[in-house]
Amino acid sequence: MRIAAGLIFAGAVSLCATGAAWSQAAGAGNAAPQAAAAAPAPAPAPAPAPAKAACTNPDALGLGRTVEIDTTGGPGFGFEHFKQLDFLRDKEVVLTFDDGPWPVNTPSVLKTLAEECTKAIFFPIGKHATYYPEILKQVAAAGHTVGSHTWSHANLNNKKLTAAQRKEEIEKGFSAVKWALGASPAPFFRFPALQHPPEIVTYLGERNIGIFSTDLDSFDFKARKPQTIIDTVMRKVDKMGKGIILMHDFQKHTGEALPELLRKLKAGGYKVVHMRAKTPVVTIAEYDESFIKDMKLPTVSSRPLNSVVQTVSE
Repeated sequence: MRIAAGLIFAGAVSLCATGAAWSQAAGAGNAAPQAAAAAPAPAPAPAPAPAKAACTNPDALGLGRTVEIDTTGGPGFGFEHFKQLDFLRDKEVVLTFDDGPWPVNTPSVLKTLAEECTKAIFFPIGKHATYYPEILKQVAAAGHTVGSHTWSHANLNNKKLTAAQRKEEIEKGFSAVKWALGASPAPFFRFPALQHPPEIVTYLGERNIGIFSTDLDSFDFKARKPQTIIDTVMRKVDKMGKGIILMHDFQKHTGEALPELLRKLKAGGYKVVHMRAKTPVVTIAEYDESFIKDMKLPTVSSRPLNSVVQTVSE
């Protein structure tokens, strides 16, 4: 989210709107993304909602309640930018994770959430979703809410971007997440670096997409060790008494901090609220098609199998 320096994924990232975005590479600690080997097929019909698994951990943090969000008109959540919808009760928190999916880090976060029998909202970057669709499918299969965080993590407040480019970042992001999941995600959106151009806020309202800011920023992308994240979140949540917590499943230290952080939240009497959408986002066909072109996939061979692969010994 609040990014300090530039990040270049080798051969993968084609757009970075400002030096404020993409400082997170140092926390990733993983191999560079690999593009898919063949052109993506049309998204299949949405899969049924995953069955609720029984919680086998008697000491789990669990869920306090689940709320359903009608995103008509583009409601905003998170007191850093939006003050109207104060729906959280005292000692309630919402867990949110940005910038995934990413190898090692996202599965680590998913493992901890499963062990604590709780749920979160994930805001994946569209390009990352195309790199690792299977990881994003695991997020949805575990019952978490999946929204979007633009196509390339461009800062939409960058004056060099045209209005059309800003909209393209939003729409291609949702289209990419839809392709990766094989189903439409929630109409939940978070701006990179929490930069909210007024005209784009209006556009999201017209598209009936809910906007997420934050109440408590973990600043995990700045942390050099897990304990710093734990201390930052607990200090802020104890001061405010409740809130939407911003973290990043892209960050290695976040996955490492999460088990102890969730234990401390439970010990402090906090309960997790899971936010889910009343209806999925409706993507736009133009962007469903254009993002696939921008993936720049290699040419797919049409040669028969036996002319490509031959057994020479057994």
